[in-house]
Order: sequence, then structure tokens, then C-alpha cells
Amino acid sequence: MTKALRLRLLAGAAAFACLPGLAQAQTATPRQPDIQPETGGLAPGALYIEADSAGRAGDVISATGDTERVFARYQDHTLIGQSITFDIAQGIGTADGEVELTDPEGNRVFASHLELDEDLRAGVAVDFATRLTNGASLMAATAVRRSENVNELNYALFTPCPICDADGNPEEPSLSIQAEKVVQDEELRAILYRNAVFKLGGVPVFWLPAFAHPDPTVERASGFLVPTVNYDDGRGLSVETPYLRVVSPSEDWLISPQFNTRVLPFLNLQWRRRFADGTVVLRGGATYARNFGDFDLDGDGDAESNVDFGDRTARSYFLGHGRFDPDGPWRWGFTAERTSDKTLFDRYDIQDPYQDNGLYYGDQRRLISQLYAERQTARSYLSVAAFTIQSLRVSRFDPVTPALNVFEDDDALPLVAPLIDARWEPETGVLGGRLRLRGSAVSIYRERYFGSPVLRPEVIPTGSTVGLPGVDSRRVTGQVDWRRTFIAPAGVRYEAFFDGRVDVYSVNDLPPVLSLDNETITRERATLGLDISYPLIRRLADGADLIVEPMGQLSLSTDPDLDPRIPNEDAETIELDESSLFRVDRFPGYDLMEGGLRLTAGVRSTIRWDQGRSASLFVGRSMRDAGQDSFRVPIPDDPSRLYDPTGLASQTSDWIVQGEFKPSDRIRSWGHATVDGSGDVRRAEAAVDGRWGRRNLATVSYILDRSNPLDGPLNRNYEFVQVAAQQFIYGNWGVTVAGIADLERDLITRSEVGLLFDDDCFRIEVGYRRDNTRVRPTGPAEGIFFRLNLATFGGSGYGSNGLR
Repeated sequence: MTKALRLRLLAGAAAFACLPGLAQAQTATPRQPDIQPETGGLAPGALYIEADSAGRAGDVISATGDTERVFARYQDHTLIGQSITFDIAQGIGTADGEVELTDPEGNRVFASHLELDEDLRAGVAVDFATRLTNGASLMAATAVRRSENVNELNYALFTPCPICDADGNPEEPSLSIQAEKVVQDEELRAILYRNAVFKLGGVPVFWLPAFAHPDPTVERASGFLVPTVNYDDGRGLSVETPYLRVVSPSEDWLISPQFNTRVLPFLNLQWRRRFADGTVVLRGGATYARNFGDFDLDGDGDAESNVDFGDRTARSYFLGHGRFDPDGPWRWGFTAERTSDKTLFDRYDIQDPYQDNGLYYGDQRRLISQLYAERQTARSYLSVAAFTIQSLRVSRFDPVTPALNVFEDDDALPLVAPLIDARWEPETGVLGGRLRLRGSAVSIYRERYFGSPVLRPEVIPTGSTVGLPGVDSRRVTGQVDWRRTFIAPAGVRYEAFFDGRVDVYSVNDLPPVLSLDNETITRERATLGLDISYPLIRRLADGADLIVEPMGQLSLSTDPDLDPRIPNEDAETIELDESSLFRVDRFPGYDLMEGGLRLTAGVRSTIRWDQGRSASLFVGRSMRDAGQDSFRVPIPDDPSRLYDPTGLASQTSDWIVQGEFKPSDRIRSWGHATVDGSGDVRRAEAAVDGRWGRRNLATVSYILDRSNPLDGPLNRNYEFVQVAAQQFIYGNWGVTVAGIADLERDLITRSEVGLLFDDDCFRIEVGYRRDNTRVRPTGPAEGIFFRLNLATFGGSGYGSNGLR
């Protein structure tokens, strides 16, 4: 066979797979007979044929189509062709002319000539082309089934990309592998190539004498994954070469060594195992090296760039989690997260170290190790947990170099064991309303002293705190919550409620300022209240609806008795918004609570028009009979001054302003702000997401915190803008940009710009990035990044998770 003829045959296979009738068959079911037989409608071994003419001579059944191709169905397989012949005695079938064979899994084979065994498996095919269920295509001049598990293709081409344009005409796939011989081994579940040529857009770019990859129908298979190539000022050129070892369908290992030009290698490992009722993932990494970064070795106030510091030692991390959900109401799980160095993840670019894998989340730059169990039914819930935290957060930034930053002290962070939360509701109503009983208990231990905002200003020592032990506390809480709803004839909604709560605290190792040590404190609070809302709707022109819902709450509580001896462990952070403004307890935890007479009011306005477009705005605030100075805490850098981080300490709370705007299905925006009585914005968040064209998109977000009044470089206020966008310029070519701007310091903390190619088959990004965050021990980093994602083969590249 001449080379020209081989090329014509290969091109013929591609063209044959793109014939209009067959192109339609890839997106629609094959032409069905007038009487559609169900799968179970044929007896075992029975053959169904629909054709313009058919006949039988002995053991040979033949059928031809004049106006329509022949349709045949046998053993859940469908066969279509211009002519079909079955030799019943020999168990051989032959089809010619625009042949299409579909198996029960949906895989399809196209050919100009096809010879089949009795199980309708191709034995010999000319102009062979197959399209797998995942969209990949495999074509060959000829194909031969050598054995039960081995298919051999000659002068073949494999591509995970489309081979037909929108009109059904053949097009050059953007990514393909062409080889002299291809063997598909179904037992190995792999595709093997000889003299493989890799092509991009039809242009040869790489050659290998032999190559193999998993069959595209294989979900997971052992082998090397696409490597990650990166450049960092501290590590130099970095290449990570992951290898996946599949032990069984429920277990695998990922071995991923990282090789660096400036520092010693770093080995990453991951083990995953799925059990009948759960999953365990254990992940870790290690090296034996010196520290590196921008250190001021000579003490002259200037940091030397990217130097090794200290002795070689073992440096490692471990991130593990498991979750088990057996039959019944109980489930349990764990997380185990620790690292030897506060900046290890930053120095070695460990991917996604901060994840939410358990009942409690350690938050960004905090690792949590926990053990928990949950029990949930339709009317009850119970959780029991214990956890410790390792912090990687910076408590004080060094003015000379980030390598000398001071981090949070782990011994000052709490050990929580146990933490119990329980809820129960009776099946029937009580006094015509819904009754809910709650219970909570916690024990918290600290090795070292930690002051504000955990300790109240009245018990914070004025002198040195060196050597003071951490305050230990235990709490037990019981709570009853009853609500009943009434709807007036005019449509006004009333909801009466009662909330009663009792707390018992035991506190040890209090600072000696009050001449106290171990104390038992009991407090209680009862609240009566009424929620009122009156939703109003009006139909506007052109089918639009305007909904206005004024709402209010009046509540009266006994004195909350905020004893200064009680540490504030679980109510330090409060986010006032539309959902929390009308709660009886607006604090997320139990240690702080409100009391007295309170009036809360707000109004939500929403307009909706055609095709799901909408806009909404909520404005509200709360008022109380007297201010609550117990909510104020000392400024960390100036303990003599107090400020209100909650927005609830004054007689009038901050204003809550919250809205959404969705003018189309391609644009969505939302915003939230808290504004104090003088009109100054204390906190704000806003974001806009937009899409245009088929793949162009952009996201812009803004966040502001002005709650800390301390002036100067030590304040905790911040203001950020984050941008991420991609725009296609010509065809599949486009540009990407992403970045975070610190408006408080007038600095671009992270940024990148890149060139993009994406044709839904593979995506390549090449560009420039710069990282100027204050926690990187090597200072600002910049360089070229490369990202590659291939259909079927997976992806690699520098990640931008931190930009989200």
C-alpha cells in the first residue's frame, strides 16, 4: 500500500465519520424502525432487520437498502449500512456502505466495510472510525481484532477533540496523535502507539518511537500525569512530576516529587481509599533542607535576597481527612493538619493546603485537627467534636523582610475538647406553635496567656503578662425556643416568640488583677417578642412585579448579665446582615448576648421583570433602650482605648444596606455594607460577575473594613479590589488578567497577565505573574507561568486559587 493511498484511506475515515447522516447520529439516535423493538422484546439470539429488500439463502441472511440504509438489531447492538449479510452457521456478519455500529454503552464505530463476529464485535474494518462516549475519536485506515482483548489499528489517528465542524464537514483537530500502529488493549485498558507523532492544529510538534496512555473510557489508570512547571525567586526553576499509582478501583497513590534548581527537592505524597461507607485521604510532603528567604544576616537593616539560613533539618507537612457515613443516623470523621514551618506552603507552593474537610473549618492560614461524630434525624441533631488549631497567620509584619515576620503563638490558641451541640423538636405543636430545645457544652484550654478580645477589659492585667497561664473555661447551656405564626385577614404576618436560656460557666486561671482564680458563674435570660411583616405586591407595566416588604421586631429581655470574668471565645466575629439583624442573638456564639428592650426595623424592596431579571434592596437597623459598653474591646495596639467591632454597642446599631442586581442571565451583582450613625462605612463587600459571547467573562469584587479606629501603620483596617477576566480576541485566542490590589497600602499584591488558547479540547495559558504578599519569606516573586489542561489527559500548571 503506497503512502498516498494510506493517507487517502485515513482521510477517508475522517470524512466518513463526518458524513451528514453520521454526524447527526453522533447527537441523535440512529434511524429507528417503524416498529421500535424494546431491548427485551427480542428473544436471546433473535435478529431484527428492517430493509428495503431482504432474503435468506440457507444460513445466510442478506439485506440491502435502496432509499434507506438497512437497520439491524441484535443483542442490544444496533447496526446500520447500505447492505448487511449474516452467516448464521459461521457466526459472521458483514456490512458495507456508510456502516455504523452502536454498542449498549453508546460507543459507535463507523466504517466503509465491517466484518463482525457473532457478538457484533468488529473483526476487520476499512476506513475505521470510532467515537467514544466521552467525545474522543479514534480512526484508522484498517482495523483488525486480533484477540478477545486486543484491537490493532494501522495508520491511525487519535484525538480527544472534535473532528467535524458545525456543518458536519471534516476539520483538523487541534490536538491529535498519529501513529503507524495503534494497539487498544482492553485488558490493560490502555492504548499503545508505535512511531507516534503529536500534532497541534495538524502541525507535527513532537515524535516518540513508542507511547501509551489509558483508554479514554478508563476513569483512572496508573501513569505519569502532566508535569507542573513553575518559576519562583526562592526555588528557581521548579518542575513537579506527579505519578499516579492505581492500586484498585477504590485506592490510589499520587507520588509527586518537586525538583528545584536553587534548593533541594521536595517530595509530595497522597493516598486515597474509598470504603463501603466512607473515604480517607492522607496527604503529606517532606524535604531535608535549610530555610531560605530574604534574611538580614548582617543586621544592617537590608535583607539579602534568597539566601539559605540555619541548619538542614526535616521539614514536612501532613494534611489528612476522613468521613464515614454508615447506615443509620450516625456519621463521623476526622481531619489531621500540621506543618513543621509556618511558611512551608508559601515557599514550596503547596497546592490547596486550606480546605474545608470536616465539621469545623480552620479558615485561611489556619490548620485544624479534629475528631467528630454527628447524629441527625428528622426531629433531632447531636454533634460531639474535639479539635486543636495551628496558625500560620502573621501577628506582626517585619518592616525589613517578610522572612522575619512574627506569627501567632500556637500555645495561646485553644484546645477544644469536647464541643457538644444538640437540638430537638417534638413531633406535635406546643400551644399552637413550634417548640425547639437546644443544648450546648464546651471545654476550652490554653497553655499561654491570651488577652483581648478573649478577655474583657476589666480583667486584663496592666503590667507584664509574661509567664501567665492561659485561661481555661467550661460552659453548659440550655435553651428553649418557641414560636407561633398568625396571619391577619389583611395579609399582615405576626410571629410571637419566647426564648429562655441558662448558662453555667467554670473559669480557671484568671489573671490576678481581680484577686480571683477559679470561678463558677451562672446567668440566665428570658426574651419575649413579636415579629411583624407585611409583604405588598403590585403588578407593573410589561409584566413586571414590585414587592415591598416592611418588617419589624419588638423584643424585651431580662438583663443579659455580661459578667467580665467570662471569656469571649465564640462571639468575637459578628457579621451584621439581613439574615442576622432580626435574630434574638445576633452573636454567632454563646459568650456574648443581648438584653433589654429592642426595636428592629427594615424594608426589603424587589422588582422582577421578564426572563428572571431582578433587583432588590434591603435597609434596616436596630435600636435599644440603653447602650451596651460590654461589647466594646481594647484596641490591640492601644489598650487604653476601646472600640466597637460589633456595631451593636450604641443605642442604635449600624445601618444594614444590602442589595442584588441581575439585569440579565449574564450579569449579576450584589453588595453589602454596614454604615454607622454618622454615615461612615464600617464594612462593605461588593461583586460583579459578567459574561459576554460564549466564553468571555469577568469578575470584579471589593472588600472594605474600617471598624478599627487606630490611625497609622499598625491599624487592622483593610481595603482590597480583586479582578479576574478572560477575553477572546480572535477565534480560540484570547488574553487573561487577574490581580488583587491592596488599596490601604497602595500596592498590587498579586497580579498576572497571560495569552490564552482554548478550543474546548485543550487550554493553554502562558503569561507573567507577580506575588507581592507580605507573608512570602522570599519577598516579591515574579516570573513566567504555564498552565495546560488537556481533554482526556488532565491538566497542570501554576494555579490561581489564591486569586479567587
